Amino acid sequence: MARCLIIGCGCRGLALATELIAAGHAVRGTTRDPRRAGELETAGVEPFVADPDRIATLTRGFDHVGVACLLLGSATGSAQQLQALHGTRLEMLLTRMIDTTARGVVYECTGSVDDAVLRAGAARVRAACERSLIPYVLLDVDPDEHAVWLQAACAAVQRVLSDP
Repeated sequence: MARCLIIGCGCRGLALATELIAAGHAVRGTTRDPRRAGELETAGVEPFVADPDRIATLTRGFDHVGVACLLLGSATGSAQQLQALHGTRLEMLLTRMIDTTARGVVYECTGSVDDAVLRAGAARVRAACERSLIPYVLLDVDPDEHAVWLQAACAAVQRVLSDP
């Protein structure tokens, strides 16, 4: 089994973490709020306090991780902040990830963030992963369809992990 890093381990991330743990995976989940660490830990998730707007805070979170799940399709912030999160910050994260043990990416490209911003983020993930020969899945399922989204997210992680 693998260790999975969930960047954006809010409600949907915690649901995915629970399913992955039940399937035998170890899960590390990020939160910006240190007060949520206990909630994650109670669910069996290794809490990791980090901010995806500050890529340096995420670097150690990749230690011994096989797949990174970027669940930021419904992140909040100003239009400029969200564009940076799925643009320059994502590009920096993908570049730094090359020097880690992570060998797969699941990128949530549907959510409440502007469609054009998410499409541009998906293009960045596609280009970086294809250039680096890293398996990836673009998770393009409406997060409001909770059960369907969760099933698709679990399948995406399995697909990335089973890609040679």
